[in-house]
Amino acid sequence: MTAFLARRAATLGITVLIASFVVFLIPYVTPGDPVRKIIRSRVAGEVVDDSVAQTLAADLGLQDPLMVQYLRWLGRLLGGDMGLSYASRTPVAEQVLPALGITLSLVVMTLAVAAAVSVVLGVIAALQEGRAADRIITTVTQAFIAVPEYWLAPVLVLVFALNLSLLPSAGWSGPSSAVLPVAVLALRPTSYFTSAVREGVLDALGAEHVVAARARGLGRFRTLRRHVLPNGLLPLTTLVAVWFAGLLGGSVIVEVVFAIPGMGRLLYDAVRNSDIPLAQGGVVVVVGLAVALTTAADLVHGLLNPRVRGRRA
Repeated sequence: MTAFLARRAATLGITVLIASFVVFLIPYVTPGDPVRKIIRSRVAGEVVDDSVAQTLAADLGLQDPLMVQYLRWLGRLLGGDMGLSYASRTPVAEQVLPALGITLSLVVMTLAVAAAVSVVLGVIAALQEGRAADRIITTVTQAFIAVPEYWLAPVLVLVFALNLSLLPSAGWSGPSSAVLPVAVLALRPTSYFTSAVREGVLDALGAEHVVAARARGLGRFRTLRRHVLPNGLLPLTTLVAVWFAGLLGGSVIVEVVFAIPGMGRLLYDAVRNSDIPLAQGGVVVVVGLAVALTTAADLVHGLLNPRVRGRRA
């Protein structure tokens, strides 16, 4: 168990360090003078005079070896200093943290809806394996994968916001603002979650201890609740974490269409405006949180499933 936890922690640390180094290199691999771009991200106003630029470069340590600069940048990042946005000339952290909170709320609601729907549909499909209900659920949920967000979002806005006037078309001002974005984002994960739940429940139903429990006279509902669901829903934990990580940065289209001031919209604006400090701060936060979530899910899955823990220890 200790070896398993150590390996997971090491993997997390190495992955985050590699990702942060790649993000640190953005000013060096994009067009333009990296020194001037870094200076612009550290001081108010743009530097034009060469002598001033050279003085500031020396003061900021931009003539040091690249690895020294990276460690210094990483230290500031861990302290919450992500530099200044090119566009607003305000600290990047003041923009990233509120946007992250909005996106986290959107993602949590999306995955809660997707998980709840998929558990019901997946269990029904598994219990009705090969029958009409199973075929209908499988066909409909698999069709969800083919529906792109960039098409569905405008359609829902047209129907429910413009024609029926039931829901707001844009913004983030209350629970009603989340209905359409959550509906769009939940479609794909519901498909994958339902399939995973169905397969997990089918595997659990065929386990020897479940068959033995049924042979001893344990009722179907109690067997399902005690023995089938705890094991059958295990794959869902990892899938939820993977989708959580993906939706953190993958909700760009939905946040742009619905004018939601979250991380997706923030990164979109940063790229559009060539705002390197804002892009760096947003990407490193999303990547770090995504890696932490997937690692945590892997740990939980290993703790709940000794066979997995034994293979990866």
